[in-house]
Amino acid sequence: MSSLKYFFIAVIFLTCYGCKVNYSFTGITDTPETFQVNFFQNNADLVEPGLDLLFTNALQDLIVNQTSAQLVNTGGEVIYEGEIIEYRISPMTATAENTAAQNRLTIGVRVRYINTKDEEKDFERTFSFFYDYGASEQLSGSIKDTAFDEILERLTQDILNASLADW
Repeated sequence: MSSLKYFFIAVIFLTCYGCKVNYSFTGITDTPETFQVNFFQNNADLVEPGLDLLFTNALQDLIVNQTSAQLVNTGGEVIYEGEIIEYRISPMTATAENTAAQNRLTIGVRVRYINTKDEEKDFERTFSFFYDYGASEQLSGSIKDTAFDEILERLTQDILNASLADW
């Protein structure tokens, strides 16, 4: 009886592994075998040094960690490319003295997603997200690190969901 149980477990495992099935919060999804993330150039009016590399690496890391796809430099089954098009700090709320009580950092990226197996899934979209912080605080040090972490986490997750949700 126990050998029959192990046989069924092995069959289920091999079936799932052979189909490249992954379990996610949105259900069972198939993923591409390879993906490529080209460097996202920073073309925003206000350029933050190093943000381009930080974003490119964050997108690569998220896809590696949440899918079974392998990162390749060329010839990926799916390709992500684009540019950072927005890096803006703007006042958000005012005090009674007509000064800013909060500032908002907004980062936007234009993404071109290319699916070499099904060109109907290709898209070009803009994604953006923001982080609010106190107007008396400078956007540097730990505040900047926290802002970048939150914004990049949301941007990359939105991009992954838009591109691979139906795999």
